[in-house]
Order: sequence, then structure tokens, then C-alpha cells
Amino acid sequence: MFRKMRRSKQELPEEVCREVLKEGKRGVLAVLGDGEYPYTVPINYYYCEENNKIYFHGAREGHKIDAISKHDKVSFCVYDEGYLKDGDWALYIKSIIVFGRLHLSNDKEHNLAALRKLAEKYYPTPDSVDEIMKKEAHLAQVLELDIEHMSGKLVHEC
Repeated sequence: MFRKMRRSKQELPEEVCREVLKEGKRGVLAVLGDGEYPYTVPINYYYCEENNKIYFHGAREGHKIDAISKHDKVSFCVYDEGYLKDGDWALYIKSIIVFGRLHLSNDKEHNLAALRKLAEKYYPTPDSVDEIMKKEAHLAQVLELDIEHMSGKLVHEC
């Protein structure tokens, strides 16, 4: 069902893909939006290696929620900061594309754990994590991406 990478020499091993997902700060989530136009949104996330799922949070309503309630197939793209080789001006970047099904999670305890992991990834201190969890966790909707296919490649952007 999923295409093989055309330029297979650039393909990254699965463990490198997982590492980029784990270390990445933001990605771009693509859903099928209004009028069947693609709708993409930059978003922060948490990748859980134990169950190979990606977690997002957001409001309980809006374009993204409406889109996934109609069509749960999505893609998610993450790329690293890249690096330069000596004497080169163009970056080498590892990019990862994930395909899967995204759904709302309604398990309260599971959601609190996922939100805490998200907060721990982005907030600077344990106290700030506790503060935001007390203040905002009850307002957030957790979205869970079941990964069906993942690929990655090393691109030289020239």
C-alpha cells in the first residue's frame, strides 16, 4: 500500500527514523480538510517508543478535529536541524514521514500521562510542568497517531 522510496540510497534505517522522531521538537501534521483540500498545521508532539505512537494535544474543536472525525488517515513530517560538511553551504537534513490513523483519546488517565510527557519535553522545569498540568490539562484534547508506515531519508538541500 505504501510506496517504496524512489531514491533508496538516501533511505534511513528505522532506528534512525525513531531517533529523529524522539528528538524532534515540531512537525507538520497533514489531514484531509474542508472541501478535501489538504490542511497542514505545524505542531509539537511526543513520540512514545514503547507503543510506537505519536501524541499531540490541542483544542477540543476546530479544523483539525473536524477533519479527523471525517477522515482519520494523516501524514506527519519531522526533520532535524541538519548539519554542514566542511566546505559545503547546503545542509544535510534527516526527514521522516509517518503515515497512520489519528484519533481522539478519551481515556482520562492515559491522556494525563500523555500530556505530562508532552509537557516534560517542552517545559524547562518539573515545577513548570506541574503548574501547566494543574492549569490547562483539563482543557486539552489528546490525539493519538497509530503509525502504519514510516520512512526517512537524508537529503542534501542543494
